[in-house]
Formats: sequence, C-alpha cells, structure tokens
Amino acid sequence: MFDQVLVARIGDIEIARAAERDTLTIEGSVYFPPDSVDLALLRESGMRTQCPWRGEAVYYDLHAGGRVVENAAWVYPRPTRKASRLKNFVSFWKEVVVEPV
Repeated sequence: MFDQVLVARIGDIEIARAAERDTLTIEGSVYFPPDSVDLALLRESGMRTQCPWRGEAVYYDLHAGGRVVENAAWVYPRPTRKASRLKNFVSFWKEVVVEPV
C-alpha cells in the first residue's frame, strides 16, 4: 500500500518531510514529528500563545534562503493531557507550504 509523504517548504527549501501517517492534522494544521524537521532552520522567537485545550505554543522564526520568516513555526513542548500526542510536533504557517509529494 502506498503511503503519501507530506513536505513543508518555503520556496525550494524543504523544512520537513514525513509520511502522512506519522503527522497529525488538527483544525487544519499539519504537525510534523520533530525528527522529520530540519531544526537547524528554526530559532525560538519569544512569541507564545495559549490554547485552552492544547496548552502553550512556543513559536520559532524560520531562517532559510537568506531570509527570516518570523513566527513561521510553532510547537507545544508541554501540551495539556488532552493534547499530549502533540508534544514537540512542529506546525507551520505564513509562507510555508505543506503539500504531498
């Protein structure tokens, strides 16, 4: 059986790649397992948001291709018990495109 692969990229730069079965999709956001993400491209930004059921999100700036996209990724390092499967998974937004390959 064929398992679809999802890739997160900005332009031609690949940031994450994982089998779709290894990702989580919640409320339209795809979360990649941490070992599938090029963490060298991310630097903690200092931004935080709070979700009542997921917990505190920590944001990261994306440094790729000579540019910086502020707060382009987020992680729940200490999710609530209800969202525990999200722990350390990485999601993206802004200019980052997630698509099958």
